[in-house]
Amino acid sequence: MLAGVAVVVAGVGAILALLDAGSPLRGPFTLFFLLAAPATAVGAALRRLDPFARAVVSVAGAIAIDLLIAQGMLAVHRWSVTGGIVAVTVISSLVLLLVPVRRRRRRTATRRA
Repeated sequence: MLAGVAVVVAGVGAILALLDAGSPLRGPFTLFFLLAAPATAVGAALRRLDPFARAVVSVAGAIAIDLLIAQGMLAVHRWSVTGGIVAVTVISSLVLLLVPVRRRRRRTATRRA
């Protein structure tokens, strides 16, 4: 239940930021999205760590991803809020979607050996 609420809050934050809504919830919900989306992706990639270490590393990874995206956008003079939200969404989605591909390859390599 708590995970569902977190997904809804993050989704609403991304939508509010993309629509440039004047809601007072836009800031906190968008910040939650910017931390939760990459943290979820990094956490999914680190299944072998114990829960506390995975939480710490995934939050640190989320902050690093956000900062690298912001720095890259500033370096090429293409900074925008909507561009940042889209970039975080795309990179987080790619990392999250590559996790099952990596697991499938590992299983296939184990079966061949």
